[in-house]
Amino acid sequence: MSYFEFGGHTPAAVPCCLCGAAVSPPNPSNMCVNCIRSQVDITEGIPKQVTIQWCKGCGRYHEPPGRWLVASLESKELLSYCLRRVRQVNKVKLIDANFVWTEPHSKRIKVKLTIQKEVFTSTILQQVFIIEFVVANLFCPDCHKVEAGSENTWVAVAQVRQHVTHKRTFFWLEQLILRHNAHHQTLSIKEEPEGLDFYFTNENHCARFVDFLQAVSPLRFKTAKKLVSHDMHSNIFNYKYTTSIEIPPICKDDLVCLPSTVARQLGNINPVVLVHKVSNLLHMVDPWTLQTVELNAGTYWRFPFRALTTKSNLVEYIVIDVEPTGTTNGKMALAEITIAKNSDFGRNDRQFLTRTHLGHILNPGDMVLGYDVSTANLNDQDLEGLRGGYKNLPDVVLVRKAYPQRRSKVKARHWKLKALAKEREETLNRKSALDAADKDYEEFLNELEEDPEMRSQIHLFKAAGILPEKRAPQDGDMDVDDAEADFPEVEIEELLDDMEGLSIADSAATVHLSEAEQQMMMMQQQQQILFMQQQQQQQQQQQQQQQQQQHGFVQQGFGFMQ
Repeated sequence: MSYFEFGGHTPAAVPCCLCGAAVSPPNPSNMCVNCIRSQVDITEGIPKQVTIQWCKGCGRYHEPPGRWLVASLESKELLSYCLRRVRQVNKVKLIDANFVWTEPHSKRIKVKLTIQKEVFTSTILQQVFIIEFVVANLFCPDCHKVEAGSENTWVAVAQVRQHVTHKRTFFWLEQLILRHNAHHQTLSIKEEPEGLDFYFTNENHCARFVDFLQAVSPLRFKTAKKLVSHDMHSNIFNYKYTTSIEIPPICKDDLVCLPSTVARQLGNINPVVLVHKVSNLLHMVDPWTLQTVELNAGTYWRFPFRALTTKSNLVEYIVIDVEPTGTTNGKMALAEITIAKNSDFGRNDRQFLTRTHLGHILNPGDMVLGYDVSTANLNDQDLEGLRGGYKNLPDVVLVRKAYPQRRSKVKARHWKLKALAKEREETLNRKSALDAADKDYEEFLNELEEDPEMRSQIHLFKAAGILPEKRAPQDGDMDVDDAEADFPEVEIEELLDDMEGLSIADSAATVHLSEAEQQMMMMQQQQQILFMQQQQQQQQQQQQQQQQQQHGFVQQGFGFMQ
């Protein structure tokens, strides 16, 4: 008896009711896949072209009814926004979605979708199609307010003030704001006699700006609001918010006298200290012991104090002798220094012996700036924290090294800074106010040149048409090379290319710069060509000598064989 073994079950196949092709396994529609696709369109009801609104002023997309969102090209935020703008897409199963490349200026965004839908019982069809989004321009309400330029369009204002006689602090804040782009949501900026006003169209934008200022300055602020209008039917109130911000009148290089309570809290430090850095904290150093302390904004505003003397009262001294004590604190080194006033040098023999934290950079013959406390007119209220008052004050407090010979030579800087677009009051356009602002700005630039740590926190840009000068030794410059050789020059590696600053007005400077660069490149190429020609000539001469030697050796060999 024989047995028949079957390898497996053969699936059933039925012919398609339309084209007659075999359908295996069969489905309830009795149609093949191609016929199902030709008879059923699962994309029916889904629009193939959708119009979206985009604000040309701020680059945001409009999502009805009143939302505006920021999304870059081919980002997941833009893809999510585009899918939300397509109707009937929630009635199918979305499998995949991605962008199809289009020209950036074409105002078209294409998205390829892969969807699935059940068309018959237990029959699921998958289809791929492309939706085209047409980008239409539509100004948002915020940009309408900006273009209108009316004073009544702002909702919140941040009034930043510092009660001092100069504007160097605001020049520094301006560069920090530009570095971190903290002003991109401002409606306008107005310059006031003692500070700046920043206007915003949203209260939250103003609050974020105040948070940024708190991170870079030890300030205090107070917020108030004023009712503008009230809709009784919808119970909607419209307010205008004002944030008053006050920056301490303490700046870098100021000499201060701490209150006795604050001095005890900071480890019984000597009340008379020097401010060597200002951030969100006040960094101070005792020039006689190198003890450093940091004072936060809360402690300062509980026990406020003023500066004994400011940077405008600095006097130039010449260093006669330097004796290091061996005490160091970070980059600072304590030293006992004998100095004399530069104005009295050669007239009298009056000298001062003092201690300073600048022992690491001062040498005999250097020039140094300091405060002449012995002849300064100080207020008794500012010396309440010092026991004994004037008796315990030093005669001289040295602040920083000076470079008078470098400053005496006027030359154009090969770097520049950007500035905020500000509106000025009429009183600030007077000649006296403009001259004072120019003087403060020049002092700020000099301070940047002499402090590499400050330069590292902001952006410096290349000045068009000005190349960095390479200093060559000249007769009579021995003092400059010896005493001012450590001048912290602004290196070309620290500068950025100002791509946004290029305009038609700067075309002449740009042409001069390009011609200078082309000449340098041509000179380098000519030198390379001459060098290569010399190398080729040397190689040819060596080859000729080798050939002559080989030829003479062959002739000698043939003569020997004969």
